[in-house]
Amino acid sequence: MPGSRARRARTLLAGACRDLSGLLVPVACAGCGRPDVPWCSACDTWWRAPAVRRDHGAGRLDLLDGRTLLPVRAPAAYAGPVRHALVAWKDGGRADLDVHLGAVARRVGVTLADDVCAAVPATVGPVLVVPVPSTVRARRRRGRDPVVVLAAGLVAGLADGGVDARVARALHRSGGADLAGLGARARREALAGRVRVRRRHVVRGRVVLLVDDVLTTGATLAACHAALVAAGARVLGAGAVAATAPPAARSAQPGVHPGVEAG
Repeated sequence: MPGSRARRARTLLAGACRDLSGLLVPVACAGCGRPDVPWCSACDTWWRAPAVRRDHGAGRLDLLDGRTLLPVRAPAAYAGPVRHALVAWKDGGRADLDVHLGAVARRVGVTLADDVCAAVPATVGPVLVVPVPSTVRARRRRGRDPVVVLAAGLVAGLADGGVDARVARALHRSGGADLAGLGARARREALAGRVRVRRRHVVRGRVVLLVDDVLTTGATLAACHAALVAAGARVLGAGAVAATAPPAARSAQPGVHPGVEAG
């Protein structure tokens, strides 16, 4: 039938375009370097673990009495292919990974939906999903704000779990040092007084979930939590796609390849 032939022609044309693009701009898996695929099935398995609590390994969230400042869920440890993929995505220009990391964030959102339903009544209104803010300099360097992609994925996952939610870019970070490679104390000092709420009335009285790409020391989430609580928000928790593993667990993480280094 004509319609079937047209669809087949479009499929063949799309395949030819992908093949030509691969010749002009070679593609490799951002996690392991496997050629001709942006994201291989082997590396994808590292992101399909359950989104479990990771906040107990973050020093800046530790309240020293067995509690933490806020629960943070993430499925993967920030090591090996996971680390390489995230660095390539954020700072290596790999915007082609948006769809894959958005899907990871969506699965985190499904898990967080259970937490939200257990903690707040359905009548509180849309939950605000607030991405942690980047500096203006970082956004200019990257040409975009990649954590917003994760926020959209988290909202989709919350909707899958029956929770009404929307993205709210409610926070602003005014300058300061790049946090990559800094320890817990240096991160806290770099963030001190630099994270602010844009419009306080937007978050006042609202239930908020934060979202970041990687949980490391917890300094960024702690600064965001403080700003939002001061503005009258109720910060219920946070989601991320990866978290720095506790020292004892790092030796068990997958191997790395020399394609890209963290900044």
